[in-house]
Amino acid sequence: MPAPLVETAAVVALVAMLAVAFAHPPEWVEATVGASAAAVLLALGAVDLDVARAQVLELLPVVGFLMAILVVASLCAAEGVFAAVGSLVAARARGRPVRTLTITFVTAAAVTAALSLDATVVLLTPVVVAAAGSALVEARPSTYACVRLANSASLLLPVSNLTNLLALPYLDLDFHAFAVLMAPVWLVVLAVEYVGHRLFFRRELAVPPHPSSTVEPRPLPAVPVAYVAAMLVGFGVASPLGIEPFWVAAATALLLAVHALRRRQVRVREVLHATHASFAVFVLGLGVVVAALADGGLADVVRRALPHDATLPSLLLVALVATVLANVVNNLPATLLLVPLVAPLGTVAVLAALVGLNVGSGLTYPGSLANLLWRRSLVRHGGPGSPRPSARTFHALSFAVTPPALVLGVVVLWAWGGAWSGLVS
Repeated sequence: MPAPLVETAAVVALVAMLAVAFAHPPEWVEATVGASAAAVLLALGAVDLDVARAQVLELLPVVGFLMAILVVASLCAAEGVFAAVGSLVAARARGRPVRTLTITFVTAAAVTAALSLDATVVLLTPVVVAAAGSALVEARPSTYACVRLANSASLLLPVSNLTNLLALPYLDLDFHAFAVLMAPVWLVVLAVEYVGHRLFFRRELAVPPHPSSTVEPRPLPAVPVAYVAAMLVGFGVASPLGIEPFWVAAATALLLAVHALRRRQVRVREVLHATHASFAVFVLGLGVVVAALADGGLADVVRRALPHDATLPSLLLVALVATVLANVVNNLPATLLLVPLVAPLGTVAVLAALVGLNVGSGLTYPGSLANLLWRRSLVRHGGPGSPRPSARTFHALSFAVTPPALVLGVVVLWAWGGAWSGLVS
């Protein structure tokens, strides 16, 4: 088959897979499309079998971690962790809009960092909406904070976002070093997000508090919270030993599942469903499609757009390329394509790419699957008082906050990365 037709087939396969991801069809459709797209491209010769096998093997530990952490988050929800968090938000807010937003920021940042961005958009968003209703305050600021922080707050730990895990093999960093390097960037990005939300939603936040709002907080379930804390410690302990995060997350998921099954909080079928195995198949298929695109010339186009050093202007350009690529093809395939090309520029350049792939992916709905999951969560699970997702509000807020967050985040990364290099050399 002529090369142009093969390249076109790879582009069509990517578009079809992204359309499936946006539509959120039944799980068997998701898995079938992912496997079929990879099989077709292999049959057409768009990607070599050895290259496809290597891509799948590289992705397996990351996909395994994703399945395990989704089980942990779902079991935490079944044990009442998120419901308790929602009651605490409402109780501490005391009917004050600004306080509600501030507590939501802290909560969403912590959930994203510890349990990944999917937990924030799928599990935390509905309880935040309910908490705002209980506190008698406008829910829009906190609702949009959840989707913004699902992307922006995922910079802190390697386990906070699938993009971080995909980039980790290209970084000369363990779990601790990643967190130390990204912590200042994470803090400045969160500060920009908070100021941006305060300004964007200033009218809703200026509403006088409702002193009649009284909500009794529910205690956090001790066992699942302890398991999650132990899991985070386990990530830090296991990383220097060369143990993949998957094993720590899988052990935590198994222990939590046994605990929940004994208490009859869940059934085995629900635990298996929480793995989202169909999405795992989809991601592996997506890896093969991206490998075909890279072989077909897209990698050359991206490579020509990248700088050749790691100066501040170059790091800003890397973040810009990552942002554009994420919003054109989604940040997951963008990570698979971009990070190997940026890796020769060094650790700080790869981290700059992650700033674009994570923070920058919040610019548009297609930029991150988290954005689409957030929208689906509001549409499917929103109650009578739940705000309807507005594309206009989403994109207006994103275009106001994303550019300064990106620029300041990269500047801090450049400055702190230089200081870090001096300390470890």
